[in-house]
Amino acid sequence: MGKNSLIGGSIWDEYSQKVQDRMNNPQHMGEFSEEDAKNRNAKLIVADFGAESCGDAVRLFWLVDEKTDKIIDAKFKSFGCGTAIASSDTMVDLCIGKTVDEAVKITNLDVEFAMRDNPETPAVPPQKMHCSVMAYDVIKQAAAHYKGINPEDFEDQIIVCECARVSLGTIKDVIRLNDLHTVEEITQYTKAGAFCKSCVKPGGHEKRDHYLVDILAETRAEMDREKLKNATKNDVAFDEMTLVGQLKAVESVLDTEIRPMLHNDGGDLEVIDIQKAEGGAIDVYIRYLGACSGCSSGSGATLYAIENILQEELSPNIRVMPV
Repeated sequence: MGKNSLIGGSIWDEYSQKVQDRMNNPQHMGEFSEEDAKNRNAKLIVADFGAESCGDAVRLFWLVDEKTDKIIDAKFKSFGCGTAIASSDTMVDLCIGKTVDEAVKITNLDVEFAMRDNPETPAVPPQKMHCSVMAYDVIKQAAAHYKGINPEDFEDQIIVCECARVSLGTIKDVIRLNDLHTVEEITQYTKAGAFCKSCVKPGGHEKRDHYLVDILAETRAEMDREKLKNATKNDVAFDEMTLVGQLKAVESVLDTEIRPMLHNDGGDLEVIDIQKAEGGAIDVYIRYLGACSGCSSGSGATLYAIENILQEELSPNIRVMPV
C-alpha cells in the first residue's frame, strides 16, 4: 500500500513511522479458526465492533488459555482506513501475553501512545485520531464474551459523547497529553461533539451531565494549578517572592480557582495590596466587585473559602482582608 493510495501532501509527515510501518505491513492481520484453537489447547474468542464516527469496523480474534485466562495469541481483521489498521495491529500487540482482566484495562490512549515515535508527538494527525479509538470497545466485547457477561459490566467510565463513545477520562487525558485549548481541538482528536453536538455545551437537544466546554475549562485550570505549584516548588517560595511575584501568584490562583465561582453569581474581586505583617503573616487586601460587594457572605463563608484556597495553593501564612 503506497503513500499515494492513503493520503497525499504534507499530512503524511504527521503520521509516526510506527503508524506508517503498520499501515503497510501489519503484523497481526488475519484470523483464527476453531481448529487453530483446538491445536493450541485454547478457547477461541471472536468479537466485533464498528465505530459509527467514521464507518470503520474491527474484528478481534483471541486464543485464550482457560487455565490461566492468558491471551496466548491474537489477530484482527479491519474494515477501514490505514489508521484503523495500524491502531488495530498495535492493539493486538498490547493484548498478547496479558490476562483477559489485564487486557480490559487497555485504553484507546494506550494504543495511540504505543504508536508514537516519541512521547511528545502524536502518532496521527488530529483529523484521523478518531480512527484509532476502537480498541477499548472491541476488547471489552471480547472479554465479555469470554467471561459470559454483558460488555456494560466493564464500563466504569463516564461517557460524555454517546455518538462517538468518548469517555470523560479520555477527554481529560487528550487535553493534557496534547495541551489542547479549544473544544474544536477536542473534537479533532476524539470526534466528541462532532455529531449531535449535545455534549458540547448546555442547550443542545439532549441534556448532559458533562459538557466539553466545562471539561476543557476545568482541566486547563487543573493544569495551570499544577504548573503554578511546580513553579513555586522549583523556584522561590511564595513567602520569599517579591511583591510583584506574590501579586502574580495570587492573581493566577484567583483566575483559576475563585473568580469563576464569583462570576457565576455576578460578582468579582480585585487585589488592592499585599503587605507583610507581624509574626510572618502575609495580608492580601481585596475589594469585592459587582454582586459580591453587597453580599453578606463576603465577610463570612466566601472570605473563608478565598483565604483557604490561597493558603493551600500558595502559603499557610496568607490572611485575606476585605476593604
